[in-house]
Amino acid sequence: MATDHLLAEVRDRVLYLTMNRPDKLNALSPEMMSGLLDNLSHAAADPKIGAVVLTGAGRGFCAGGDVSAMRDRNEAAGAGGGETTIEERVAGLRRGEEASRLLHEMPKVTIAAINGPAAGAGLSLAMAADIRFAADNARLGTAFARVGFSGDYGGTWSLTRLVGSAKARELYFLPDMIEAAEALRIGLVNRVFAAASFRDEVHALAKRIANGPTLAYTYMKANLNLAITHEFSELLDREAWGQTMTGRTEDHREAVKAFLEKREPTFKGR
Repeated sequence: MATDHLLAEVRDRVLYLTMNRPDKLNALSPEMMSGLLDNLSHAAADPKIGAVVLTGAGRGFCAGGDVSAMRDRNEAAGAGGGETTIEERVAGLRRGEEASRLLHEMPKVTIAAINGPAAGAGLSLAMAADIRFAADNARLGTAFARVGFSGDYGGTWSLTRLVGSAKARELYFLPDMIEAAEALRIGLVNRVFAAASFRDEVHALAKRIANGPTLAYTYMKANLNLAITHEFSELLDREAWGQTMTGRTEDHREAVKAFLEKREPTFKGR
């Protein structure tokens, strides 16, 4: 389900989704978002896929919205060129934002491999993933204030939970790009790797996750998402349910047997 603007490849049970507009630092396009939504929806239910990696082609991760397309749209509207209604614009944006929801909620571990600049909605997409790995030459920023926008793709929700309310406000109101090392220090990314070995480092970790106890990860991810918004007692109920259900899986039995036999387990996702 690849398109010109979104490449899709499966390696070692890892689905790689590569935003592919390198001449525009992989700025978002309708074609790209349609492909992203289709692939994420399919991957959520595909037992052959154990993890999803979102990355960018060329030297950038994603610059966010296409500013030249914004200019063309604004000029067309100023000339009376068939401006869409507010309701149509909201509905269209909300459809695209489903990519962030899927990255956050789908029952697979999602990884943002930030290989270069990530800004605006591009950063929002990265923050919606479960884990963020960055190359040491990557730079990250909210960018919305630079073009007079308030922000989309769930960025305000995600950034507040990743770095805290005070720092999130600073990064939105003063939209300077920050270096990968600073992003690591404040908890915006999980790990930073040298650019020269970045893709190999990411693949090694993604492969490890994709071939791990994926059913346990599904319950784990649901628990971690619940922990953000629910009370402790509700989480205890959910954990008790998930622990009981994963205890009935073939993966659990294999892991216990492997532990006692002092060998690595072979997980099958069932």
